[in-house]
Amino acid sequence: MGEQVTRIGIVGTGVISGTYLDHLAKLPGVEVAAVADLDVSRAQTVADAHPGVRPLSSDDLLADPDVDVVLNLTIPAAHAPVHRAALEAGKHTYGEKPLAVDRAEAKPLLELAEAKGLRIGCAPDTVLGTGTQTARAVIDRGDIGVPTAASASFVTPGHELWHPAPEFYYQPGGGPLLDMGPYYVTSLVTLLGPVRRVTGRAGRSQDERKVHTGPRAGAIFPVDVPTHVTGILEHESGALTTVLMSFDVWAARLPRIEIYGTDGSLSVPDPNAFDGTVEIATAAQREWTEVPVAGGYAGAGRGVGVADLARAIRTGGPHRADGALAFHVLDVLESLLEAAAKDQPVDVTSTVERPAAVPLGASPETA
Repeated sequence: MGEQVTRIGIVGTGVISGTYLDHLAKLPGVEVAAVADLDVSRAQTVADAHPGVRPLSSDDLLADPDVDVVLNLTIPAAHAPVHRAALEAGKHTYGEKPLAVDRAEAKPLLELAEAKGLRIGCAPDTVLGTGTQTARAVIDRGDIGVPTAASASFVTPGHELWHPAPEFYYQPGGGPLLDMGPYYVTSLVTLLGPVRRVTGRAGRSQDERKVHTGPRAGAIFPVDVPTHVTGILEHESGALTTVLMSFDVWAARLPRIEIYGTDGSLSVPDPNAFDGTVEIATAAQREWTEVPVAGGYAGAGRGVGVADLARAIRTGGPHRADGALAFHVLDVLESLLEAAAKDQPVDVTSTVERPAAVPLGASPETA
């Protein structure tokens, strides 16, 4: 086993783990060593399909000296407890979004990681791909002048139409804002910088929903979170972003993300994807035109943030999808829900530096 390989232990072998396993196998500097799940048979099945990966109990994985980083792919309610257990076991940790279900759970994780000299990272790492990073390069070059506003929209009729066990999407830590909002707000912070104040409204169309697929099709479950959230994010730069996140919309024609500047506008691709076409329209050229790729990890997939973290561990440099960014994004999202509940603007008390841009042609092993 090479000295420069960072060994990953995955806790949680649900739907998303397959994507991580597929992409981590292709990335330099990382190797999946073990998997664990409350359902021992599921962990065994995953291990059987990936030679060299050992199925362990969660406790054994956390204690395993051959695991350097714990990849936390549990449901949102378990994110903070698993992160804490990993840090207390002396492991670096990286997890799916959100970092925790709320700021009260999340902040002690950052404090614990700092106290122990360990790293904590968090999805989404989609912003490290060529889509958002090309848009970042366009903005940083000044091609649309000074960004003054943006719009961001995600709408769907609900994940219960395709997910066989969708309940967690409608429990604290879920809903459209905490499920999909991290992709959008992380991209917006990467492009426009941190947020200082938010205003919002929230509601829900149904108190119960129905599973549509899988062995539990027809089962009814409660909705415990808002399923339609809209609001305004005021960035520290002064730019204003209008956001709409909903599980209550059957169809719509809305941009994923658009950035509006003094000299032009920028169309940013789906922040839940790593690539996609970036388009620009300017005062001089009103027609939308495609922007050549100008940054980002090419061909990236879920797990590139883990590889970026692993490289930072080896070199001592910063990693991009870090805990401070994830905490600020969670702070923005929770503040938006608070603003909706209070019917008044809420100041976002945290801030963060924009993570370093990913240069064109970079590899997560070296940049």
